[in-house]
Amino acid sequence: MAPSNPAPAPVHLVVMGVSGSGKTTLAALLGQRLGCPVAEADEFHPAANIAKMASGTPLTDEDRWPWLGAIRDWMTDNAASGHGSIVTCSALKRSYRDLLREASGVVRFVHVTGDPALVAERMRHRSGHFMPETLLPSQLQTLEPLGSGEDGLTLANDSTPEDLADRALAALGLR
Repeated sequence: MAPSNPAPAPVHLVVMGVSGSGKTTLAALLGQRLGCPVAEADEFHPAANIAKMASGTPLTDEDRWPWLGAIRDWMTDNAASGHGSIVTCSALKRSYRDLLREASGVVRFVHVTGDPALVAERMRHRSGHFMPETLLPSQLQTLEPLGSGEDGLTLANDSTPEDLADRALAALGLR
């Protein structure tokens, strides 16, 4: 009897980028198309982080490590159930992405980019979100684009959400 092939490792997609770049809309579509659970990284922030950002104060690395660890653990929990997942997360620095890559399964990134003026305009017009537009410059300054050896793609938010989802799935070979 020939040995059976093991099941492929669950794939997690981290839809990353600065606040207002379009991560949430894209992640929801990807989740629908792939049948994966979807989470917003904001749901993993402790109240102190949300209060800090709402007051216009950027988070420090020390503020972010426990938050990123909770996201990693959520992906690992999904993998333990045999499922991939999709999570939105700014994942601004490679060191943050390195921590997220510790999740069980395969972690891939979809970096959503956009013109900073357009992103700021989106932030101005959304309601019910704690992240003020005034923190966009600090996010852009902190952002380290995907580098060599990082599994993922950069996707300009220059079309419809449906087109962006099509392009992301095709580029990742997940159709």
